[in-house]
Amino acid sequence: MGADRDCETEAESIRVEFADDHVGVPDPFRRLWTPYRMAYIGGENKPVDDHEGDGCPFCRAPGRSDEESLIVHRGRYCYVIMNLYPYSPGHLLVCPYRHVAGYVDATGEETREMAELSQSAIRVLTATSHPQGFNLGMNQGAAGGAGVAAHLHQHVVPRWVGDTNFLPITGGTRAVPQLLGDGRSLLAEAWGSNA
Repeated sequence: MGADRDCETEAESIRVEFADDHVGVPDPFRRLWTPYRMAYIGGENKPVDDHEGDGCPFCRAPGRSDEESLIVHRGRYCYVIMNLYPYSPGHLLVCPYRHVAGYVDATGEETREMAELSQSAIRVLTATSHPQGFNLGMNQGAAGGAGVAAHLHQHVVPRWVGDTNFLPITGGTRAVPQLLGDGRSLLAEAWGSNA
């Protein structure tokens, strides 16, 4: 069937034949469809430009109540907030208050506190959720995968064996449901005694 199509290269012909031969064939993956992420990927709640202020969700959050903005803890230079689009329950972000895009542009105080708050987040998540591992990381720039490239933030993602893959949510998932507000309350309460 693929050979009947006009293909410019042999590799393209092979890809077309493979696709034609495998349409409708089940694969070993289950899909966890997350259509709510498309609104975000399409621009909802993303900064409208590279400037701080109302266009940046990480600049807006500290001006609201902790409950409304889902802030778990406030430090001197940085704060910890629940991810609105979590990869797993308890997915936290550590953000500087100052609007800065690049890790190399953060001050020494900001980078030290980001590291300290990331360690505290791991301790609190371990005490409250008992994850079996963690992913920590920063995506720098839109091409590097940053959803909000204009404002630096570090991901602290609790992981369990058999849960989702860190970035592409594919099959083999195990749901551990928790509302963001409930998770924020649990973590904020535990922060003082476990951080």
